[in-house]
Amino acid sequence: MPNAEKKNRAELMDFDTALELFEPVLGFEVHVELNTKTKMFCGCANEFGSGANTNTCPTCLGLPGGLPQVNKKALESSIRLGLALGCEIAEHSRFARKNYFYPDTAKNFQTSQYDDPIAHDGSITIELESGRLVTVEIERAHMEDDAGKLTHMGGATGRIQGADYSLVDYNRGGVPLVEIVTQMIEGAEHDAPEIGKTYVAAIREIAKALGVSNARMEEGNVRCDANVSLRPRGSNVLGTRTETKNVNSLRSVERAVRYEIQRQAAVLAGGGTITQETRHWHEDTGITSAGRPKSDADDYRYFPEPDLLPMAPSREWVEELRLTLPEPPAARRKRLQAAWGFANLEFQDVVNSDLLDAVEATVAAGASAQAARKWWTGEIARLANVAGVAADSLVTPEQLAALIQLVEAGTLTDRLARQVLEGVIAGEGTPAEVVESRGLAVVSDDGALIAAIDAALLGQPDVLAKIRDGKVQAAGAVIGAVMKAMRGQADAARVRELVLERAQAIE
Repeated sequence: MPNAEKKNRAELMDFDTALELFEPVLGFEVHVELNTKTKMFCGCANEFGSGANTNTCPTCLGLPGGLPQVNKKALESSIRLGLALGCEIAEHSRFARKNYFYPDTAKNFQTSQYDDPIAHDGSITIELESGRLVTVEIERAHMEDDAGKLTHMGGATGRIQGADYSLVDYNRGGVPLVEIVTQMIEGAEHDAPEIGKTYVAAIREIAKALGVSNARMEEGNVRCDANVSLRPRGSNVLGTRTETKNVNSLRSVERAVRYEIQRQAAVLAGGGTITQETRHWHEDTGITSAGRPKSDADDYRYFPEPDLLPMAPSREWVEELRLTLPEPPAARRKRLQAAWGFANLEFQDVVNSDLLDAVEATVAAGASAQAARKWWTGEIARLANVAGVAADSLVTPEQLAALIQLVEAGTLTDRLARQVLEGVIAGEGTPAEVVESRGLAVVSDDGALIAAIDAALLGQPDVLAKIRDGKVQAAGAVIGAVMKAMRGQADAARVRELVLERAQAIE
């Protein structure tokens, strides 16, 4: 373990001890990247994975002569997201310039919102695994554009420390974002890490249900800045906060909050002080490290964006958008769990795997809920993990439902169905087409099975004698031989039934 990491680890206080001495106060800033076709203020494509610096223009690069225009779809998505968070939608809203220099910000300022956000004063209620309900107050949800992406080259870690040089890709620069800022969350206590994870999961789920974001944290569609401070037990004075930036997985949000509580408690208990700063989360080592001193609003020299007019969404339009809101995710989960008859652990497995939509669509396509859950969270999840992709990118719900129906009809065994699934994923056609082309259907001809069973029994006379003497467990050896002879294309239960019959009838 590197010396620096050992040093950081040594400075952690036991979590329970930290909570005996200090009260955590939390705050979260969640950035939701909108899935509009074009960027926030220009016509460049909003696409993930394009060649570096191919989706750029003078406007999003901040070059002379480039004038911004507000993306109406982004405004609409922002209003719908604000409504789903229980926010009030401002009658008048405007953009501001947030001035700072960083290499991934070509304009040297971010076009954001300061004193006139599009949405404000909302709340959502989250449920922890213990059943505890926590209401998180939303201060504001404001629109802004994203920065570019830096890639640090050379060095051992891929981080800026020790890198030989850095490359910047401005494709992401100008992509529309909604930043959702909470009020202070007090009274979190030992649940603080879980509250962070569950809150971000709820925001992600809402954005996905609305269809305003792809909500893939691994692609940066949802990112969280976690603010943590500690105050001594019995004190009303807030502690100095740190802001752990751009945490992009639910597990990492939980781990980062826990780590900062333990780190800050150790510093304070040792007589030290906490620096108000941004911090970087390191997924590989599970620690945070110092970034830069945290600026206050005055340091950014906000002023109204002179190239954009204020926005005044009509009350009629806002109410029309309110009518488009889908069923709240929490209510949907309760409805689906009851309809499917899943135990809590079964349902949580689906939710934690981010496969609720996939299972629901598979059930709607004609599969049983239990079978859909088994395949999505089992074999498909395994194949997706090996390939390093999302499970729902491998196969469609309709394809899986067709596969499940072939299993339930007795055309396929689970073993054969896994081979068919691989063929579907490889692009060989529908499940029925793969069964036909690969010749994978279960052999349902008892004549062919009996011939194979008789051969296996006669080839193992000692096993035949044991079965005839009532030692039915000996049939396993014959069943295995028959399944091998049939290349796995037989129903094991039917083979067992016939083995026991033929053992008594064969001469």
